Amino acid sequence: MFNFPYVSFVNNRVPRVIAFCLFFIGCSFVAFILVSLGRFSFLFSTLERRQSTNHTSKARKPFLDNIYHGGWDSESKEYTIPDELSQNADVILQQLKLLEKLYPKDSKEHKNKNVQTKCKSDGMKTEKRASSPKPSTSSDAGTRSEIESSSNLAKKQKITKNIRDYVPVVVEKGQMARKLEAAAPYNFFLTAITDSKPTHNEPLTITLQEILDESLGTIVESVQINFMVDIGWLLGHYYFAGILDTPLLVLYGDDTPELQTISKHKPKVKAIKVKMPTPFSTSHTKMMLLAYQDGSMRVVVSTANLYEDDWHNRTQGVWISPLLEPLAEDADTAAGESPTNFRQDLMLYLVEYKYAELQPWIARIRRTDFSAINVFFIGSVPGGHREGPRGHPWGHGRVSSILQKHCAPIDESVPVVCQSSSIGSLGANVQAWIQNDFLNSLRRDCKPLGIRKFPQFKMIYPSFCNVSSSHDGMLGGGCLPYSRNTNDKQPWLKSYLHQWTSKLRHRSRAMPHIKSYTRFNLEDKSIYWFLLTSANLSKAAWGSFNKNSSIQACLRIANFEAGVLFLPRFVIGEDTFPLGTVRDGIPPFPLPYDVPLTPYSPDDKPFLMDYLHEL
Repeated sequence: MFNFPYVSFVNNRVPRVIAFCLFFIGCSFVAFILVSLGRFSFLFSTLERRQSTNHTSKARKPFLDNIYHGGWDSESKEYTIPDELSQNADVILQQLKLLEKLYPKDSKEHKNKNVQTKCKSDGMKTEKRASSPKPSTSSDAGTRSEIESSSNLAKKQKITKNIRDYVPVVVEKGQMARKLEAAAPYNFFLTAITDSKPTHNEPLTITLQEILDESLGTIVESVQINFMVDIGWLLGHYYFAGILDTPLLVLYGDDTPELQTISKHKPKVKAIKVKMPTPFSTSHTKMMLLAYQDGSMRVVVSTANLYEDDWHNRTQGVWISPLLEPLAEDADTAAGESPTNFRQDLMLYLVEYKYAELQPWIARIRRTDFSAINVFFIGSVPGGHREGPRGHPWGHGRVSSILQKHCAPIDESVPVVCQSSSIGSLGANVQAWIQNDFLNSLRRDCKPLGIRKFPQFKMIYPSFCNVSSSHDGMLGGGCLPYSRNTNDKQPWLKSYLHQWTSKLRHRSRAMPHIKSYTRFNLEDKSIYWFLLTSANLSKAAWGSFNKNSSIQACLRIANFEAGVLFLPRFVIGEDTFPLGTVRDGIPPFPLPYDVPLTPYSPDDKPFLMDYLHEL
């Protein structure tokens, strides 16, 4: 009944059941071949994607290799770009800088710190910085005997016992307590910038080694809550601080194999990946709890992840609490609270993680005197939250509740200045979330709101030019994950954007991973409040009100975030902080950027992470 030869053969010679088996085997073999080809195709496409995300796939063009290897003039210390490529000279120079970082040359002359590149046709020059330290891996933690024991954390490289071979910026040990005392009443620092030497000796510059310095106390136990943690790099710092063998609890957001297995190799290290309610939620907090030998402790809130790049050429903010002494055993349970209720808010925040490992720390905090703390703790916690007896508990609602109680009256002409390292999806226009939610909270003060105009909204975010002229060139934008997809949906935002400039703090070329929010008046040189936080400008970090709630507005938050709010009445006993100059013996508040702000020009555009993939 069939005309195919193999069917005729079956009808005449072989039972039908055997024919069916042969037919099934043949089809299976064909399917196997097709699936295998599909797998190879998937593998190749995956490799291609990985190659493109390495930011080099488009850079490794023949003409680039020719310029990179053959176009270097050792006398002028410049690249010579052919005339026919001069129209794209700026892009080519950026690609050459990228190749220098990824594929460094061995010649000594090419490692000169003051090397420049130029275009042959127009003499364009771009400063090139010295080569950066190589990206850290978990293997950098230390020697096998000192740090690893039988672990595999040192597969690739082990550090020497010379701290200067491991930490780019090294300051004298034992001096941090004096530096912290001199930083009062703000206790607000920026991290050292490797390629900006003036920052190394700036009084308000700090390194991770200084945070762990023994002059602040002998650390016997610690907690690190952070998003990204290179556990090997962190343990390397603990090694040089002399606290490698102390108990360490790590709560982290971004998973790595090393964090999953660290307890097997270092039993005193307990690493827990924070469970989030949705795939779009992030455990983004950057905070340290340090316990000292004498029973005291300290809280540190920062904007820096715990891996090398974030402490290298990026502007980060760090607040360090004063020394918090233990309370007497017979002290009242209400004793030792901060005027800002910092202790209560911190304990409520830690409870939200729901990990038994934090319970001893919550108990320690309850038995510690926090009365010396002069800032407010501002946290964000995943979930839906309504206003309670103490006001809104989390997110921008919490900021609103505090400002309404304690902030001096502010004229509506004073802008709200926001600054972050990423920007979320903010809606179709400035009213959608910025005004209706965020500014509506941050514009509050102790006067009734009444009928007032919204204050002007200003946003500091690095432009393409800011990043391309940074210490790390285009790679400096690696900490700015703002995407083209999001940016294209909110073109209205550009008119509110301002450049990143920090000449006064020697950090204009150190791209900001810091996040800050404030209101200041340039005319009377005053700052009404300042907020340092891990929270970027996004609904996920700060929350969005669900206006459809039948009873009461519910603030929906996706992330864990943590920050500190500086209010003048609690820090210096006045209505405003001095801006720029000393006022009646009170030092000016140390803003991380220059004022007045510099708006984007018509030709400027925000830096987008996509630019790295296009190199």
